[in-house]
Amino acid sequence: MVKNKIAIVTGATRGIGKEIARTLAQNGANIAFNYRTYNEEIESFINELEGFDVRVLAFKCDVSKEEEVNEFIKEVKNRFERVDILVNNAGITKDGLIIRMSEKDFTDVLDVNLTGTFNMTKAASGVMVRQRSGKIINISSVVGVAGNAGQCNYSASKAGVIGLSKSVARELAGRNINVNVIAPGYINTDMTKVLPEKVKEEVLKTIPMKKIGEPKEIANLVLFLSSDLSNYITGQVINVDGGMVMH
Repeated sequence: MVKNKIAIVTGATRGIGKEIARTLAQNGANIAFNYRTYNEEIESFINELEGFDVRVLAFKCDVSKEEEVNEFIKEVKNRFERVDILVNNAGITKDGLIIRMSEKDFTDVLDVNLTGTFNMTKAASGVMVRQRSGKIINISSVVGVAGNAGQCNYSASKAGVIGLSKSVARELAGRNINVNVIAPGYINTDMTKVLPEKVKEEVLKTIPMKKIGEPKEIANLVLFLSSDLSNYITGQVINVDGGMVMH
């Protein structure tokens, strides 16, 4: 499906991003991913990905900083000569009720989740336009569709990703570049594992399928949207949430 393609995955050092990079590598894609601080876990992950007989590039890059993003894309182009797939997954949370939320907590989340997606999309699409091909998959959230109390910053950033993606999909469609959005619901990651059991029980009540999703379920959709099987799909928002949000 994606054999020998060049895929960039941001936020791939943990959770959903890690599973996305792993799934693409298992299916033959060469992987480039960013990190903030190099450590043994990153080295171990590079070795794991290389075990699938693909090439791997790990690059120090903060997606909220345009200069670092440009250097990242430049290095990917130098190393691999092209960019076939971009998965914008990097994201942070700084939850709190609006009456207590500082402006910094609001802008910090937008800087990474929304501006970071813009920076990566702008830099990578420059390469894709010249190739006249590419797949961009942006990871939003169901809270970007439906909102969530205590997450106005996160919800705003993820709603912004949806608007950004639809606009870019219209701009790039004529150049054979597909842009789509995945909106995960409640997924089993380090971020959700720390929630109190009572909170988890309340969340489960809102999910018709009565179960928590796994990162692999997001990664499988990324694989489909990265492949030729999705060539006539662009500008779409696909919820992966067990029926939590229907629209």
